[in-house]
Amino acid sequence: MKDWEEQEQRIIAVVGEADIARRKGFKLWHQHLTSSLSLPFEVTGVEDFRWEEFYVFGPGSKREYQRLRQNQPSYRDVFDLVAIRMYSFSEWCLVPDELKAHVRRKTDGRQFVLGLSELKTTIKGSKNYQLLRDYAVWLFDY
Repeated sequence: MKDWEEQEQRIIAVVGEADIARRKGFKLWHQHLTSSLSLPFEVTGVEDFRWEEFYVFGPGSKREYQRLRQNQPSYRDVFDLVAIRMYSFSEWCLVPDELKAHVRRKTDGRQFVLGLSELKTTIKGSKNYQLLRDYAVWLFDY
C-alpha cells in the first residue's frame, strides 16, 4: 500500500468520513491528539510563519527581523508543545479556527499560541511527527 493511502486510512479512522463538518472534525482531532500525543515534546515551524514572510522572502531587513524575533515566534525557533486547545486565541495562526498549540520557546521560556498545523516535531519519523502531519493533511486537503 502506498504511503498516501495509509495516511488516508489513518485520517478516516480519526474523523470517520472524508467530508465531515469542519467543527466536528476539529473536535475529533482534538480528542485523538490529546489522547495519542506524548506531551510535552519539541516542535518547530514547518515553514516561515505569516509575519516572517516579509523578512524571509521579501524586502524586510535582516536587522529588523532579528529584533522582531526576540518577541515573536519564529519557524526557526524550537518550542516545547505543552498543550493543544480547541478554543484559544492566537494572533499568529494562519488558519484562525484550527486547533491551537500552546508552546514554550526553548531559548527564553516565552509562551505563544500557534496554529497546530504549522508545527512539526524535531524528531522526524516519530509517532508524534506522523500524528501532526496527518492532522495538517486533513486540515488542508479534506
